[in-house]
Amino acid sequence: MNFIAFLILGLLAGALAKLILPGKQGGGIIITMILGVIGAFLGGFIGGSILGVNMGSTFSLPSILFAVLGALIVLVIYGAIAGRRGSRV
Repeated sequence: MNFIAFLILGLLAGALAKLILPGKQGGGIIITMILGVIGAFLGGFIGGSILGVNMGSTFSLPSILFAVLGALIVLVIYGAIAGRRGSRV
């Protein structure tokens, strides 16, 4: 998948992950979209390396699902870190 398409996929994955997992992760929409791009990388790694799924060069259902899965994982980790950091007073 080319770089621009991958960024778009990551931005969409971040938005979908936030719809699936609403909450107070903090950072707003910009951080969520950045986390979506990072999650798309993670989802691509999970799908490609561990499960052997061909992510292909176009948008496909497996590539979208793994990107959203990766974005959810990254969003949960970020929420745990940001929540822990915010509780120190």
